[in-house]
Amino acid sequence: MKQLPLIKLIALFSLTTLSVGCGTSSVEQTPENNISETVTEQLDITVSILPQKYFVERIGGDTVAVNVMVQPGASPATYEPKPQQMKALSDAEAYMRIRVPFEKAWMDRIASANSEMKIVDLTQGIERQPIAQHHHHGEDHHNHEAEAKAINLDPHIWLSPELVKQQAQTIYNTLVELNPDSANTYQENLEALISDIETLDQNIETTLADLDQRTFMVFHPSWGYFAREYDLEMIPIEVEGTEPSAAELSQFVKQAKEEEISVIFVQPQFGVQSARAIAQSVNAEVLEIDPLAENWLENMQSVANVFETALNQTPDEQ
Repeated sequence: MKQLPLIKLIALFSLTTLSVGCGTSSVEQTPENNISETVTEQLDITVSILPQKYFVERIGGDTVAVNVMVQPGASPATYEPKPQQMKALSDAEAYMRIRVPFEKAWMDRIASANSEMKIVDLTQGIERQPIAQHHHHGEDHHNHEAEAKAINLDPHIWLSPELVKQQAQTIYNTLVELNPDSANTYQENLEALISDIETLDQNIETTLADLDQRTFMVFHPSWGYFAREYDLEMIPIEVEGTEPSAAELSQFVKQAKEEEISVIFVQPQFGVQSARAIAQSVNAEVLEIDPLAENWLENMQSVANVFETALNQTPDEQ
């Protein structure tokens, strides 16, 4: 075995003595090894749809890690959470529901996946309206309307800027409860989000102020709250959650002609066959707008711009 030079032996002895004498090694005092003591652990929050992710991240900032159940392109009406998503709930501090249809079948299983997970209902304090249904002339829908008010309430509350402000307050209250040390940050972020929402609301009001027509046709009735907020009338093609029959399609074609419908709106999570059939019969255009886009603020203004263009033209202009 080779012997170490005398100078290296002296240096080695000095380092060993210093380490033993101090009781704490110099390595343990480095910033790199203390990083775990300075990083705040994020709150694990699960939500149902992408717009909720936007709201939670705007308020929670870097203190939250947000998981989304309904993946891009999937429908909240029929979604089935993946096994790995259910397993991941064991680490969640909170689940924020919004009462989209898939939750009716899955909420009990979601809640039982983690008994310590807080279940937060973002519809709290919000009076939801019955989801829009297409009614044919001459039919008695009194009983159906009463049933709709009791059961089929419209879940699309994230498409109303006014209602989103209420949801934001609920999110803020939840985050403060889970992490009171960051309350000031959450308050600042909430105020910034509310300011952006109010500016958006004013911009949409201006964008839709002088439309040639205020009636629009859409396959799935996602835009009921939006229509109510901005004085529009929505005609849904979907009949009680299903594609219309041939006879019902004929009725839609007649109504589209009467209303001079120039554009029929669809969304990427649903089929477009019936919408295209009606559009071809009345020389209308089919346009896609997405109520589930993640960048909510940007998407809402974009949709308003599409409405402005679409409702300021007639079928003859196609």
